[in-house]
Parts: sequence; C-alpha cells; structure tokens
Amino acid sequence: MPVIIDGTNGITQAGEFNSNGSFGFKNRLINGQMTFDQRNAGASVTPASGDYTLDRWQVSLSQSSKLTVQQNAGSVTPPTGFSNYLGVTSTSAYSITSSDLFLLNQPIEGFNIADLAFGTANAKTITVSFWVRSSLTGTFGGVINNHNGSRSYPFTYTISLANTFEQKSVTITGDTSGTWQTGNTGALVIRFGLGVGSTYSGTAGAWSGSTFYSATGATSVVGTNGATFYITGVQLEEGSTATSFDYRPYTTELQLCQRYYIRYVNGTSQIFGNGDRYATTGIQCTTPLQTEMRIAPSLVASTGSNYYIFAQAGTDHTFNSLTINSSTTAKVATTFNSGDTSATAGQAGLFKSNNASASVAFSAEL
Repeated sequence: MPVIIDGTNGITQAGEFNSNGSFGFKNRLINGQMTFDQRNAGASVTPASGDYTLDRWQVSLSQSSKLTVQQNAGSVTPPTGFSNYLGVTSTSAYSITSSDLFLLNQPIEGFNIADLAFGTANAKTITVSFWVRSSLTGTFGGVINNHNGSRSYPFTYTISLANTFEQKSVTITGDTSGTWQTGNTGALVIRFGLGVGSTYSGTAGAWSGSTFYSATGATSVVGTNGATFYITGVQLEEGSTATSFDYRPYTTELQLCQRYYIRYVNGTSQIFGNGDRYATTGIQCTTPLQTEMRIAPSLVASTGSNYYIFAQAGTDHTFNSLTINSSTTAKVATTFNSGDTSATAGQAGLFKSNNASASVAFSAEL
C-alpha cells in the first residue's frame, strides 16, 4: 500500500491495507513455496503412507509404490516468483477401488489457526490458492479436514492445459461445527487428492460430518502411468480473496520447518553435539535444538558399523547407534550409547558422524 509523506511530515494513505494478514502470519501453511527438503535434499523418493517428503508435506497412501515424490521433479520451469515445486509422478496405471486414497497433505498446528475460530459461530472464511501443473487435464479434488477427519469440506479445481502451471484459488466458508484444536496438536489439514475412491469422496462446496478426502468425480493421477502433478505457491489465508503469496525470509521459513523436523547430520564428519563418558562403556550427547520444537522430539537416526565418533581425550572412539534419552525436551535433545566403546569415565568429548550414510535428525511432526 503506497504511503505518501509530505514536506511537513504529514502522512497520506494512498490505498487500503489488506486487513487479512497485512502483518504477521498471513499464510498458515509452511514451506508452501517448496524451498526446504531436509530429509531428501532433492532426491526422488517412493514414500510409504504417513511419510513426510518435502518439509511439512506428507503423503497418505492406501497402496504402496504407486508414485514418487521429488523436489523439482522433471526439471520444468516453475511459475514466476518461485524457484521450487513439489513433483508427484505416477509409477503405474492403477485403477483405484472404492476405499483407495492417495493424498498430499499438510497438517496445521492449532496455534496457527486458532484465530480462525472454526467450530464456533464466528468461524472465518478462508481462501486456498496455489500454482499447479499436470500432464492430465480435467477436474481435480482436495479437501479441508479437521485433524481427526470428522469434518470435511471437499473442493474442486480445473486444470485446463496440460503441462502448464496454472494458478487456482478456492474460497471456503469457515466451519461453525465440529472440534478444531487450538493448541500444539494438529487442527486443520489441507489435502490434495491424487486418486481417491468413492468411499472417501464427497460433494464439493459444503461442510460435512463425514470423512471425505477429495471431491466426487475428481481425476486420478495414479490412474495413468507416468502422469505428473506439480504444485507450489500454496497459501491458506483468512478472507474471501486470494492475495499475493506470503514470502517470508529464508531463515524464518526454515525455523518454521524446524519446529517439526531438524536434521543435524547428513553424511560424514558432521558435528552434532558435545557430551561425556558417564560410565566406562556409556557415552551421552547433548544437542541444543536450533528451534524450540512443537514437543519433545523423537530421534530419527541411521545405524551402522562405526557410523559415529566420540572424540575423547585425543582419541576417536567409534560407535554404531544412538538412543534418545527421556530427559529430551522441546529445547534440548539428549542421546546416548551404552556399549559400543569403552574408555575412562568422566571425560568430555565431541560427537560427530563417521560415514556417508550417517544421519541424525529429530522429529516433532503432527
């Protein structure tokens, strides 16, 4: 919005603020521009149901090995203003049954949608906007759910041109019914259907008390071998009109991702903490978490022969695995190993990786 300051320091407003998020957290989605891929670093993966792919983007799958997911799959040019996209590729021509579902999801924490007042008489209207490209054309589907799936709003959008990024938007009246969490648990889930059977498909454009994951009659991406579905610039905001994408600073967006998943080690010779030898054969590591996580996280770490080093008193002691300690909090993680190495107890040391396949991460996903 232009603001004019005259010679006497008078201020004239030459337009109007967009009251729906001009300041603060306009886009309730995280990594909507698909910048961060901590888990896979841009590699193609064949995910299992429940896996997160790019940061904050999860899949739900009733059948395995029907699709791959990759940041910037196919190396096509993203729409203007974006450098990355999430790409889904079908790996077979699978005919979905009534109970099948193939979904790309992002769950949103209750703290980040509490002001929308869903489940009350004051529920606010939201608008979802995104850029999408597919090798298929036709009517595609998605849904907004509460976290347990007992409230559903199926929606549709049309892809008119194959292999061309098109911008779409869907406006959704706020739900005045159901239970919508407002704390640090899952509250709202946006899902894009990649093939959903009739059991989980509902009429588009209205809230329902049934569990739906897409709209009736939507195109199945997994139904065509080699079909592609690319998406970026995904935004969910308050209001009845799609506004410009909420570009947040790189570090800010990374920290938002790290509230749910932080990767410290991805390869060899990477430091992930300091610690001590608390017993002759027991070592423990302290890793201050870069961002306060949603809850005390779980450990996601690889295991293998001599994958890690405890550098103590001038000697590198190799060990194979890590276990998370119950003292871990949302701010500090503690891990230990109680058997792979032995030396003098009571000495401090440095923990680092020792293999190209070594990986240490912490997860507090919804």
